[in-house]
Amino acid sequence: MGIETVVQGVSTSSQTTASPVKPGADCATESGGGDNRPDIQPPAAPEQTDNDGPLRILIACDSASSRFGGEAALPLHYFRFLLSQGIYCRLVVHERCREELVEYLPDAQDRIDYIENTRVDRAIWRCRKAIPGRLGHFTFGLLLRMVTQLKQRRCVIKSIKQHKIDLVHQPTSVSPREPSALFGLGVPLVIGPMNGGMDYPEPFRQMQSRTVDLGMWCGRLFANMLNRLIPGKRQAQTLLVANQRTNLALPSCLRGDVYELVENGVDLSVWQSPERPDDRDDPDRPARFVYLGRLVDWKAIDLLLEAFQRVVRETPAVLEIIGDGDDRAALEAQAKALDLPDNCAVHFKGWLTQNQCAARLGNADALVLSSLLECGGAVVLEAMAMGIPAVATQWGGPVDYLDETCGFLVEPSSRTDFIRGFADAMIKLAKSPALRKQMGQAGRDKVVQQFDWDTKGKVMLDIYKDSHRRFHARNQSRA
Repeated sequence: MGIETVVQGVSTSSQTTASPVKPGADCATESGGGDNRPDIQPPAAPEQTDNDGPLRILIACDSASSRFGGEAALPLHYFRFLLSQGIYCRLVVHERCREELVEYLPDAQDRIDYIENTRVDRAIWRCRKAIPGRLGHFTFGLLLRMVTQLKQRRCVIKSIKQHKIDLVHQPTSVSPREPSALFGLGVPLVIGPMNGGMDYPEPFRQMQSRTVDLGMWCGRLFANMLNRLIPGKRQAQTLLVANQRTNLALPSCLRGDVYELVENGVDLSVWQSPERPDDRDDPDRPARFVYLGRLVDWKAIDLLLEAFQRVVRETPAVLEIIGDGDDRAALEAQAKALDLPDNCAVHFKGWLTQNQCAARLGNADALVLSSLLECGGAVVLEAMAMGIPAVATQWGGPVDYLDETCGFLVEPSSRTDFIRGFADAMIKLAKSPALRKQMGQAGRDKVVQQFDWDTKGKVMLDIYKDSHRRFHARNQSRA
């Protein structure tokens, strides 16, 4: 099957472009099958007409929060960008975010509608907390998000009529399989960027029990059925995917067009490359490595600690572990048993604010991210923005950002090779201040050119305009 350009929609002076990919089928005829591939040419910006005017945008999401981390930050960045451009926009979000949004955006409260947290929500959440990890996310977590979305849909439809909204953007959930309840809105819907369709690398599949495997298989099957019953994704004008893996995980029979656009970005007002300590170029001082993220099993921090033990046999080094989670006590016990030299150490810093994390990265020599199930990996971009190289797993999100100019990708081919690969990369960086500096500058340049949130926001504006144009062109052709 040849490559087909579906959308002539987006252009920007930077490398951050949205590339169109072909849906798995001609969904206007409700057929299935096919394969999706990115077009090799970036799409062009939509042509301007005399009728073009500023669009009125509504962003609908479960959470919009920098404190929650992960995908919850994405809607907040888009909303902030639209406000900064003087574009009329509204936000529909769960009330759990009210305190942060009142503090962060006090002058925009008249543009925000909060979805009430009911007793039913709280009961489902208690069930969700009783089921660990991914199984809970795909079962009671999915149910809770669907309940919130159905309430959200009523609010969105009301807002469309009351505020003359031209287009709705649903940035989250980033799961490609999860249904969207935002159907039948009467205006174009843009969903994403989504990022998912991941499993553990083959040598590490045993980390997930058969019970969880079965539960997730049932959850995914249930999600596919829900996409037919709750057809928001199937009716969306535009769907954004971070990569081909995510594209292949989308439900069948999509009627809209699919763009490829990495979901994460960097707020360069927070993640600024600082002046480095005077001793940064001293080859005799211990190299400073930082891990930043949750302390859970699929982050493979236990393997990172084994790799660090190999590092300190070759060269002085310090590892800071920033974050918290269920595995913290076990990891602290493992670190104490490493029997490190006097000038080497592992420090557990716990949970820190975003500004505190930026300060710690600014004082580090390199980021290490050993995750085996990382769809996004925004922390890699944040490290690059701070001007330091990264060592990450060659699996999932980090592959979308890192290359040999700005860091190391370690293939998870086996437990032994994975530990050795991380250790070798860390030793190279520890022994070469010049290499750290060279990679750090390359990473900083790449982030500024491709992943700045303001740059990504301009790309999204082009997607909005193109989606709005195609929606009304399609309606006129049916009239």
